[in-house]
Amino acid sequence: MKRIVLAALATALLQAAWGADASTAPGSPAERPPDRANLSKVRSLKIILKVEGKELTATLIDGRTSRDFIALLPLALTMNDLFGREKFGHLPRALSEEGQRTHTYEVGDIGYWSPGGDVAIYYRQDGQKIPDPGIIVLGKIDAGVEALDVPGSVKVTVEPVSK
Repeated sequence: MKRIVLAALATALLQAAWGADASTAPGSPAERPPDRANLSKVRSLKIILKVEGKELTATLIDGRTSRDFIALLPLALTMNDLFGREKFGHLPRALSEEGQRTHTYEVGDIGYWSPGGDVAIYYRQDGQKIPDPGIIVLGKIDAGVEALDVPGSVKVTVEPVSK
């Protein structure tokens, strides 16, 4: 009986701490990024990206990998072009790999590619799958992703939105 009460108490504490059900708590095997279309319905984090004199905002999914990314900010990255569909930049350290992996992307997605320790922003759809092991989607550019649709590399600064 004591074990059942303790388990119920632990579940309630996790639910209160993470605002949903305990299965989405960081470190839980069930931690998954929510459906991209429902970003506005989950607790989210905002960042600003400065690209070629333009400011873009992005909404990150509240998960362990995204929080690891936020902990690196501010960042100045040289983002190189790959396949005419994405800009990618190497991060100073690896991020958590606890988020759900996907082999697809949408224009505007910000993804973490763990084998290279890179962050990628997808600016054009080419219909190709992301190779194994896939990416962990961190979030999505709110508007203006076309600022990345330029030849070659770009300098990008990433900062948290100050409250």
